[in-house]
Amino acid sequence: MPLFGNKPGDGAATWEPQAAEGRLAQTAGAAPAGVFTSDLSVSEYVLLGEAGFEPLGFVVGSSIYHIGIQVGRWSQNQELQVLTQAMYNARELAMTRMQAEADHLGADGIVGVQLRLQSYVWGQGVLEFIATGTAVRALGSTGGGTGGAHRAPNGQAFTSDLSAQDFFRLLAAGAVPVAFVLGVCVYHIAHQSAMQSLRQAGQNQEMVIFTQGIYEARELALARMQAEATQAKSSGIVGVNVAVNNHVWGEHATEFLATGTAIRRLADEHRLPETSPKPTFTLGLDS
Repeated sequence: MPLFGNKPGDGAATWEPQAAEGRLAQTAGAAPAGVFTSDLSVSEYVLLGEAGFEPLGFVVGSSIYHIGIQVGRWSQNQELQVLTQAMYNARELAMTRMQAEADHLGADGIVGVQLRLQSYVWGQGVLEFIATGTAVRALGSTGGGTGGAHRAPNGQAFTSDLSAQDFFRLLAAGAVPVAFVLGVCVYHIAHQSAMQSLRQAGQNQEMVIFTQGIYEARELALARMQAEATQAKSSGIVGVNVAVNNHVWGEHATEFLATGTAIRRLADEHRLPETSPKPTFTLGLDS
C-alpha cells in the first residue's frame, strides 16, 4: 500500500494480532446471532440505514513503533527519509490490521476512520499508531447485499474518514469511497546562522529558506497521497487535510501528513434512488 520505501514487514518477520478473534467471533457478520458494535452516534446509525448500509462491528488496528535516529546536515533543508519511512510503515501496519478485521466480518467498507497517535510513559521515542472505524455492509434494494459492488476495485473493503452524513451525500451523488489515502514527509528545516539572524533583526522580510523548506515538504506529502489514490484506481480525493506534527525529533524536524478519501463513481444500478430521503439541516437551541 505505501508508495514510499518498502511495505510494512518487507524483509522481516511480522506479528499478526490474535487477541481480537474472540470479540470478532461474536460480532455481526461473523456470527448469525452476533451483535454489531460501532462508534456511530444515534443520528449516524439511522442515516447509515437510510443509505442502505448496516454496521457490523467496531474495527481496530494498532502498531507500537520505535522511531529511529537519522543524522543529517542541519545547515540545509532536507527530507529525513528514515523517519518518513518509519511514520509511513507504522500507519500502514495499523490500517492493514484494521482492514483485516473488517474483511473477517465480510464488510463492504469502513466508515469514520480515525488515525491517531498515542505515547506511553514507559516508552520514550516509542509511539502507538491506532486506526479505528466502523465496518459496514451494503444491503442493496432487496436486503441481500450488492455482491461487493461497493468494495474497492481490489475486492477489499473500502476505507473512508467521512462522517455518516458525508457518506450519505456521497452515495446520493452516485459515488462511493475507495480508500483512506495518506502522504507523509518528515522534513528538516535548515538552521539559520547567527549572521543571518542579526541581518534580519528588526526588519519585515520573508524567511525564504523556511518558505522553501515548508513548501517542498507539503508538496512531497500531497504528491504521495495523490499517488496512493491513483494506485487505488480512484477518480478523485475529497476531504483533503494537511496536518503538521512535531514529535520527538527536535524543533527543526517536522512531519507533514496529508490525508483524504479517494472516491469512484458507482454504476447506475447501485446508486441511491431519487426518492431516498435527504439529510436536513437542524439548528439546536440549547447552546
